[in-house]
Amino acid sequence: MFYWLIELSNTVPGFGAFRSALNVFRYITFRTGGAVVTGALFVFLFGPWIIDHLRIRQGKGQPIRSDGPQSHLAKKGTPTMGGLMILSGLTVGTVLWANPLNPYVWIVLAVTLGFGFVGFYDDYLKVTKQSHSGFAGKLRLLIEAVIGLAATYALVRLGRDVSSTSLVIPFFKDLVINFGWFFVIFGAFVIVGSGNAVNLTDGLDGLAIVPVMIATASFAMIAYLAGNAVFAEYLQIKYVAGTGELAVLCGALLGAGLGFLWFNAPPASIFMGDTGSLALGGMLGAIAVAVKHEIVLAVIGGLFVLEAVSVIVQVVSFKLTGKRIFRMAPIHHHFEQLGWTEPQIVIRFWIISVMLALAGLSTLKLR
Repeated sequence: MFYWLIELSNTVPGFGAFRSALNVFRYITFRTGGAVVTGALFVFLFGPWIIDHLRIRQGKGQPIRSDGPQSHLAKKGTPTMGGLMILSGLTVGTVLWANPLNPYVWIVLAVTLGFGFVGFYDDYLKVTKQSHSGFAGKLRLLIEAVIGLAATYALVRLGRDVSSTSLVIPFFKDLVINFGWFFVIFGAFVIVGSGNAVNLTDGLDGLAIVPVMIATASFAMIAYLAGNAVFAEYLQIKYVAGTGELAVLCGALLGAGLGFLWFNAPPASIFMGDTGSLALGGMLGAIAVAVKHEIVLAVIGGLFVLEAVSVIVQVVSFKLTGKRIFRMAPIHHHFEQLGWTEPQIVIRFWIISVMLALAGLSTLKLR
């Protein structure tokens, strides 16, 4: 919306006097900052109302697993679907500050809201049935895959050159693997995998949202650099025209995430739920595919990868040998069983996320 004010200053009589002041809306950095503030303010202002509304509607809140850590039983009655707060702030911040003519913004936002809807329906079934068996797993993955395939196809069509179907290998200037149209399947896998990895990480108060914000801040920088021809040439990374605008969307998520963390800090007043975790993970995956940094996502989001791999290893080991590798999966529950307190796990995982983000950002220069 604010971006349109620039066009008005150039076409509508009487607005010319404000042209110099309105010119700041041309800068991605300025609008990213505005999106951060807008997203945060929206969640701070409307968060309490959303929490009260969800608490009344949900009654018993999110069901707590009886076979999980006993300390979690104290959280019984806490409402879920807190992702609605984040998605609302994210959407408002993006609509107000992003360039409405940029297709990358709408593609990534569509993936985010699409995954959010899938997560919302899953949370809805769990709350109404007071059961952990929500959306049928295969059907849920199928819908996510369709969204991922459609988004990746759209991103490839936007690229219109051979690099749009190629995988860039970090740390090397010219090592590129061209997947052809198979890249559409690969990109969808990245998006779906990212969504579900973040979903598995969301198990403790504040555990998922801060690593998501750390990864989002990292990709805001990557998107800005990849969308700038001068910086991309200097860093020897793939220049993708138009992706710089994704930094504004990332800024909106950062602000909304900060607002949500205010209410999600231990003891949480609300849980993110699949509504938020699936959406935010899908968004990170879509941004990584758009800016051609899919492998870097696995580094920056290494914590999410670890959580997902721990579940896969646990399931495969139990089916093949009847034995479990971890005391409980995902791995954050394993550390709970070892005697770590919830704040210890959460803060230590935050530290790991920061270190992984620095490692991922280092690939921008070490080529």
